[in-house]
Amino acid sequence: MTAYHPLPRRRVLSGVVAAMLALPLALGACSSDDGAADDGKIELSFFWWGGEARAQLTEQALALYTQKHPEVTFKKTWQANQGYFDKLATLTAGNDAPDIFQIDDNYLAEYATRNVTADLSEYTKSGKIDVSKFQKGLVDYSTVDGKVAGVAMGENTQGLVYNKAKLDAAGVAVPTTGQSWQEHIAWAKDAAAKAKIAGTMDPSADYKAFWVWLRQQGKEFYNGSELGFTQADVQAWFELWKGARDGQSTPTADVIHEGNATDVTKQLVVTNKALTSWVWANQLPELQKNTKDDLAVIAYPGDASKQWARASMYFSIYRGSKNKDVAADVLNFLANDPEAGKILGTDRGLPSNLDIRSQVAASTDNEAMKETIKVMDELGKNFGPAPTVPPKGHSTVRSELIKAAEEAQYGRATPAQAAEQFFAASQAAIKR
Repeated sequence: MTAYHPLPRRRVLSGVVAAMLALPLALGACSSDDGAADDGKIELSFFWWGGEARAQLTEQALALYTQKHPEVTFKKTWQANQGYFDKLATLTAGNDAPDIFQIDDNYLAEYATRNVTADLSEYTKSGKIDVSKFQKGLVDYSTVDGKVAGVAMGENTQGLVYNKAKLDAAGVAVPTTGQSWQEHIAWAKDAAAKAKIAGTMDPSADYKAFWVWLRQQGKEFYNGSELGFTQADVQAWFELWKGARDGQSTPTADVIHEGNATDVTKQLVVTNKALTSWVWANQLPELQKNTKDDLAVIAYPGDASKQWARASMYFSIYRGSKNKDVAADVLNFLANDPEAGKILGTDRGLPSNLDIRSQVAASTDNEAMKETIKVMDELGKNFGPAPTVPPKGHSTVRSELIKAAEEAQYGRATPAQAAEQFFAASQAAIKR
């Protein structure tokens, strides 16, 4: 079992240092008195996104930390995903930056290269943040320019979720890991004809599907701060899915748009508009909550070893925090304490600590969660090396892929025209 390091008492330092997101932070910046006290009490500000269920679990885990360390309390703030990063940028720029904040791979490199995130290397090297039970890819996927920018709070990988109940009722064999992309599309056409529901959501607007497909072609989404693919690669991807739409393996463009635009709770696999959805594997339990049909998850088509241990999200520490040592201990606790792991479960992904993950799997009565852990553990045996963390501009690249793919999906552009649009917009986004 991973060792958990007790927190020593520390003299509290006042305030939270803030600096503009777009500029390098100065550690000597002025601080405020928010949360300061002379009695050894420490208040850490803690900011994350998610729904009410995640909020409750996070608050319970933080309360457990305070129970074990009464000198530390938390100023907790959370909100829905939409608008979260706008708020984080405002907080960072407005002298009210949180000591600890949740972040994902869309923004990790951007915040790290702008010196917003503390370098946690000293803590991971010393074991004060113990990552010895993490898959190596999770640590690699949190490193930017040689510095550890965040601690992975969950492991994830790409997952194709399918409606097992409807396939069984229609007498259709379920999809299997190892099918080629063309075999999956052919399967979806046959399934659609028999089940009277579109066989597969069209993932041509989905960056994670495109990324896996690229890796199977010997390419990457990014090579450092450059695109790792060509315009011709994008065109081939769009043509693959135009063929699937023309062959009626997928829903209509309007329905595909619903899948592109909605959150996980309303993906087509649970709204009965497609037999599959392209998601993150850890989202299976949340999807299952929204349908009475039995769902299951497998790897994306093609060579499953081209998938990787992806950090579903991270917690980072603000570089200007006056309580970085305490904040680091909190992150170690959330990642490695068995009681905290039991509380947090798989809400942010499968526990990064493999021992904690085994405990969660053994103790949960949630069948979807058990299925997710089983699939992830199986896929993890063959994970390839993690790619580099996406560079700044990645969130814009994701949005541009949706725009260009929908131009092709609606027939307003040919695959070649849509590919040209996306490639040019992507180059511009990462060069800013």
